[in-house]
Amino acid sequence: MMMRAAVGLWVLSAVICANSANSISLVNEANEEFSFRLYRKLAADADSQGKNIFFSPFSVSVALAALSVGAQGETHRQLFSGLGFNSSLTQTDVDQAFQMFLQRANNPSQEDASEGTAMFVANHFKPKPKFLRTLKRSYFAEGFNVDFTNATKSAGTINNYIYYKGKWATPFDPKLTKQDDFNVDKNTKVPVFMMNLEDHFYIYYDDKLKTTVLQLAFTSSYYMLLMLPDVMATLENGICPNHVTKWLTTTIMKPRRYSVYIPKFSIKTSYNLNNVLSEMGMTDMFCVCANLRGISEKKGLAVSDVVHKATLDVDETGAEAAAATGIDIVRTAIRVPVPVLKFNRPFMVIITESNPEKILFLGKIINPNI
Repeated sequence: MMMRAAVGLWVLSAVICANSANSISLVNEANEEFSFRLYRKLAADADSQGKNIFFSPFSVSVALAALSVGAQGETHRQLFSGLGFNSSLTQTDVDQAFQMFLQRANNPSQEDASEGTAMFVANHFKPKPKFLRTLKRSYFAEGFNVDFTNATKSAGTINNYIYYKGKWATPFDPKLTKQDDFNVDKNTKVPVFMMNLEDHFYIYYDDKLKTTVLQLAFTSSYYMLLMLPDVMATLENGICPNHVTKWLTTTIMKPRRYSVYIPKFSIKTSYNLNNVLSEMGMTDMFCVCANLRGISEKKGLAVSDVVHKATLDVDETGAEAAAATGIDIVRTAIRVPVPVLKFNRPFMVIITESNPEKILFLGKIINPNI
């Protein structure tokens, strides 16, 4: 009986960048489109209903692109198609693009970010040297042999997760953080510690998505976009990379003095992406028909699991990630009346680099307490 081996894919992720070469631009555009396609799949998944969503879409792209190095035939075609790579792109184009993306993330000057990928292969399958060389050169990855029959021994080896840490350009004053209510839904309220900052902010109301967008800058070239929709489904179903580009363009977002309230929270998420990726057309890599002969000539090699973990911590100093009512705007009479924007109900969040634009993390906060 043919023994079926397994490849497990885990991801350690953070921040990326690219240059303006055509193939790199095409890969970057594909990554951005993939971000929202993957988000919508996760949001529609039954297991995600009523739960926070947070992940690094680029991290998933890195892992799958690294796997494509060892894929051939229909398995390779499905990976490229699922990731949205243009038919004119070759594997070399993709490898070179991700190499450039990751070089900046691992630059010593990027103190708040790091990026890497680890691939685990059953110990009786020795990967091809060429595959390992490409993995290390282009994806800053190492291949490790793990005995998957020993779950306890393997557990510590595969516990990788996303890491990103950014400090607000203008930090919140901890003395102003007070307990308040967060409206999970019409019938559920939970207590949260609400941070407050009065300052000039770039705030934009997107008429098409019926969403108020707040741009918060980190000390580096990264931003957090917080999106408070009138109706969450309208935002989730309509958001695309062009919206992010628009919201980062300060010519349409006029700075105005606001009193902004944001919950202080810490969330952790974990996903097995097998079903979601299969629904996106990447099916063969999980079955006995998988063609991963670029990894090993031995038959029976297939992907067992694509697992993704993420954390997000937001407090007065910044954010650390290791992914149908009206706007609550009222008038207050402290010196000059200042409008209030309070994120006290479900909202979406994006952590992105502005130039060049890269979506690093993407998610939805339903309940800051879980």
